[in-house]
Amino acid sequence: MRIATWNCNSIRTRVDRAVAFLERHDVDVLALQETKCRDDQFPLLPFEEAGYEVAHVGLNQWNGVAVVSRVGLEDVEIGFPGQPTWSSGEADPVREARALGATCGGVRVWSLYVPNGRSLDDPHLDYKLAWLEALRQAGQGWLAGDGDAPIALMGDWNIAPLDEDVWSVSYYEGKTHTSDAERAAFRGVVEAGYADVTREHTPGPGTFTYWDYTQLAFPKRRGMRIDFCLGSPALAARVEGAFIDREERKGKGASDHAPVVLDVRPTAP
Repeated sequence: MRIATWNCNSIRTRVDRAVAFLERHDVDVLALQETKCRDDQFPLLPFEEAGYEVAHVGLNQWNGVAVVSRVGLEDVEIGFPGQPTWSSGEADPVREARALGATCGGVRVWSLYVPNGRSLDDPHLDYKLAWLEALRQAGQGWLAGDGDAPIALMGDWNIAPLDEDVWSVSYYEGKTHTSDAERAAFRGVVEAGYADVTREHTPGPGTFTYWDYTQLAFPKRRGMRIDFCLGSPALAARVEGAFIDREERKGKGASDHAPVVLDVRPTAP
């Protein structure tokens, strides 16, 4: 089974590219982030015509996550246990559309859009760290309930866990995505039992998944590696390969993220 994750940065803008990506790489399951639309605005028809089912949660023009599958879409779950809410200003706290789980072909796939953090002195960073801690606890609980469960925590983590995951360590000094607290939060999910199953197959400095739109970041190779799949032990044991579709970042109308693709071996008879 081939599963992938992609921050599409508006599915209504890039639905044609998304469907073409699925067909080009023969993808079975795709976790999408930053769909940037309400549920009633999601462009279902092109995916359905291509043979895929869709589960989506979106509240407004911000955030939004989906799971697209042609191998089944069962036990859809919006948000994970303990997922924090966010409130800016005087608005009521809202559980943002940042997490969606579904069982696809026997694999529990979570599409995750981790909060950005904004800056080191912004309350949004506290929200980000609380969000990741809640995810760590939920993930730990899932494995405690079933240690053999194949689980894929896929998405835009908004964290570069290693120095080699950014084009310039000095440039990101004092900024989010590389702070000790954020990296520790990422390690916490790993230590809860989830392995980074893509890095072994896509090694090396300069292996990025995100490039800003400004200042010619992509042609200058000024990127970050912030999109990952963390797999449970049962899933990690079945991973045969992975790649980053850097070509998808090219051309008119590209997202600022590249898809990350994972090949998972079927279970033994």
